[in-house]
Amino acid sequence: MIHITLPDGSVRDYESGVSALDVAKSISEGLARNVISASFDGTTIETTTPLTTDGKLVLYTWNDAEGKKAFWHSTSHVMAQAILEFYPDAKLTIGPAIENGFYYDVDFGESRITDADFKKVEDRVLEIAREKHEFKMRSATKADALAFYKAENNPYKVELIENLEDGTITFCDHSSFTDLCRGGHIPNTGLIKAMKIMSVAGAYWRGDEKNKQLTRVYGISFPKQKDLTDYLELLEEAKRRDHRKLGKELDLFTFSPRVGQGLPLWLPKGAALRERLEQFLKKAQKKAGYEQVVSPHIGQKELYVTSGHYAKYGADSFQPIHTPAEGEEFLLKPMNCPHHCEMYNVKPWSYKDLPKRYAEFGTVYRYEQSGELHGLTRVRGFTQDDAHIFCTPDQLDAEFKNVIDLVLYVFGSLGFENFTAQISLRDPDKPEKYIGSNENWEKAEAAIIKATADKQLNTVVAYGEAAFYGPKLDFMVKDALGRHWQLGTIQVDYNLPERFDLTYKGADNELHRPVMIHRAPFGSMERFIAILLEHTAGNLPLWLIPEQAIILCLSEKYENYAKKVLQLLENHEIRALIDNRNETIGKKIREAELQKFPFMLIVGEEEAQTNTVSVRSRVQQSRENIKMSIDEFAAVVQEEVAKTLKTFNV
Repeated sequence: MIHITLPDGSVRDYESGVSALDVAKSISEGLARNVISASFDGTTIETTTPLTTDGKLVLYTWNDAEGKKAFWHSTSHVMAQAILEFYPDAKLTIGPAIENGFYYDVDFGESRITDADFKKVEDRVLEIAREKHEFKMRSATKADALAFYKAENNPYKVELIENLEDGTITFCDHSSFTDLCRGGHIPNTGLIKAMKIMSVAGAYWRGDEKNKQLTRVYGISFPKQKDLTDYLELLEEAKRRDHRKLGKELDLFTFSPRVGQGLPLWLPKGAALRERLEQFLKKAQKKAGYEQVVSPHIGQKELYVTSGHYAKYGADSFQPIHTPAEGEEFLLKPMNCPHHCEMYNVKPWSYKDLPKRYAEFGTVYRYEQSGELHGLTRVRGFTQDDAHIFCTPDQLDAEFKNVIDLVLYVFGSLGFENFTAQISLRDPDKPEKYIGSNENWEKAEAAIIKATADKQLNTVVAYGEAAFYGPKLDFMVKDALGRHWQLGTIQVDYNLPERFDLTYKGADNELHRPVMIHRAPFGSMERFIAILLEHTAGNLPLWLIPEQAIILCLSEKYENYAKKVLQLLENHEIRALIDNRNETIGKKIREAELQKFPFMLIVGEEEAQTNTVSVRSRVQQSRENIKMSIDEFAAVVQEEVAKTLKTFNV
């Protein structure tokens, strides 16, 4: 008999050789029908894998992320089978599950797959699925695996196998198809009821631009046709909300090939939006005791060697900048924290001086391959709302909780109400990824776990997601389309203070190491604005939007009255502009709606005579013109701002 521990902590006894599916049946027939994947002691297994030792079993359904991963990875096998049937000379490489669906990288040789070919591949996938083929894992020796793919004339699989150890190589078989695979599949192809190829793109073998470019075929699949229909409708809505489209329509930002890929140019309205976000956070930070600092865009290479960033991110950095002085090397700044450590080190500190809180909107640079760039969400130069707190160990808990309060204030004022706090810890199986002692890591991880428990946050734990210098609390936000984004991070770091020899004099008159908290409520300003635009569909919060109202003149002769209205609005600190073009009022209204103006103020003869404006409100979803005095309109705006802009209490 073996002892199987379930996620709720209960332990059940079974005969050796029992499968995950057998365990599910012993719990309920309904669960057995829905289980599509499983893990045993943290390792992904098939639902039919015999279990022969004591261990912890987790069962996954379609509703679990791991269940979807198995479903999509299995479908990638079926798609690969269909592709080979239509393109027998194609060479398969890898086909993993991704966040939404899966892909398979294929060398099509002289052939190519186009949009017109998608349907025949999709139809064939569903034909194979209906045949309900089981996915079966089997082991193979390295020699046999190499012989198989050499006979197939597939150099990509041969290269993969050459880097594997004998005794660890497995294949997955279904129908007449076999593929090199580590495992993690649904029970059979029959669960796949809907599938669609989404797109194709170029992808270099193993992500190296020096290697051959392959064709990456993206797909997605579902256990119900309705799920696919709903997903495609969601994608259409996502296209309407695409921040690149909205950024162009709202005149916020642009890119220029002459400036360079991944380097956004902020236009006046976009710059005003950024400035308002910065001032919003600076005001809260000032109340919380932060001091604003500024560091340069470059630093000597040795600075980042000391911090460990060069060893970890050197490959993703731009090439060193060489000065006329021999041997002098600088790098574009990849992180702000080493600079802030040097600022702390400028003079000796006492425990009475701490905490020190340095804040900076610092622009950093990281090289991303051109194929990975995407609007503002993946760029080569971005600005972090960065801050670093240097405190005593006794101050750590209170300081960490204060940062949580600041993040929640930011989210609340910007409409991000649905989020999970992810406790990002070390990967216990890969200690080489991290710097510092186990003792420091254990203290840092315990501090985050305690603070989140005390603040009663909804948390999940993610192993392997820590920074190389310390664990993190990452805020995973769910947007209006149900997508999850990582926004805001707080990190506890005992290691950089050691590397930079940071000290303070304690009450015992001895030198001690401070603890360092890294935090960024926005994260990247560029990425945050992109997500905010898509979350709100461009209808930004009234307190934040660059222009809160537009004054529409019925004709040019009312321009003077419009200017008077503009001045009165400015006196009330309401941001507005005038549209006095020689166009019909209908056209002006339509264009103002496309520009997402919250309020349209129409002025003509009657308004000029009565010192009023006719208000059309997108904020209040009113299509009717309502006559108001300027004071009445100002009160409406101030009330709407108060609804969304929270008060930050330290």
